[in-house]
Amino acid sequence: MNTSRWSSVDAALLILRVGIGISFVFVYGYEKLFGGPEKWMGLGQNMSALGITFWPTFWGFMGSFAEFAGALFVMLGLLTRPALGLLIITMIVAATGHITGTIPGGPWHATEMLTVFVVLLLTGPGRYSIDAMLEKKFSASTKEAV
Repeated sequence: MNTSRWSSVDAALLILRVGIGISFVFVYGYEKLFGGPEKWMGLGQNMSALGITFWPTFWGFMGSFAEFAGALFVMLGLLTRPALGLLIITMIVAATGHITGTIPGGPWHATEMLTVFVVLLLTGPGRYSIDAMLEKKFSASTKEAV
């Protein structure tokens, strides 16, 4: 294991998290989250691709929240895995919607982002994240208590 102060893998994970996070927060999530209930209802109707036709406003809000707040958390490396879980679900819905024709266009972007989110879920956020700092602090305080 590379114990150097600056690990290229951890640096790569930081760059990936920040780059994808900025894209989702500002390009995709912001407009959707702050679009309000009408926007959320339209987005939530895409759940019909999975056979879910109830509560479209709720589902639209949740997708918007995942793309904005979830991506912000991934960018910061805070609660990274739960945030990635929300983003993965959102990308599954988007890809399914594109494949079934509920959402116009091809599923390529959604499946690419789904792949990135699954890889980040498996690797974790890396050393340069708030999660890693909290884990280190919690680990140190637990050792002191023993």
